[in-house]
Amino acid sequence: MTAKHYANFLPKHFDNFDCLKLAPGIYLILLFVLRAYITWIMSVTNMRDHVGIIQWVFPQTSLFYLSLFSGVVGLFVVLVLSLRRPNAASWVRSSWQRCHLLLIIALLFDLLITVLGFFIWQLQSISWLLVHSSLVISAITYILLSKRFAINLAEFPEQLPEK
Repeated sequence: MTAKHYANFLPKHFDNFDCLKLAPGIYLILLFVLRAYITWIMSVTNMRDHVGIIQWVFPQTSLFYLSLFSGVVGLFVVLVLSLRRPNAASWVRSSWQRCHLLLIIALLFDLLITVLGFFIWQLQSISWLLVHSSLVISAITYILLSKRFAINLAEFPEQLPEK
């Protein structure tokens, strides 16, 4: 990356390895992709009703399980994020460079699940399907057009020399 790519960023935008901190939109996309896991954790911690929260968010059990399945890709991206550091294994480095593709696949599979839920089980309304579709399209557009995320994918932390 050239200096012009970094011209709009301040020192606070960089981490301890002089890499640009991860784009905030990626965290929101991960929350969206991992919402089944977040719902599951919330239901497990709810002592009164373990199933109520899941049934409220996912009225059809099949949708919940399919969302868990689509969230596996998001969990893998979180794993790669947590292992992204100097001296990381080569599979972490190569997986990091493909994170944009992994997130797009997870988002498209999630949209497919929503479309199936609408057409097969008639669970969501058409307005919910349109909102969900617009969120997925917005997230994919962000992944493809975000200059900050492109910089994030191009960088990988390297060990800095001691001063």
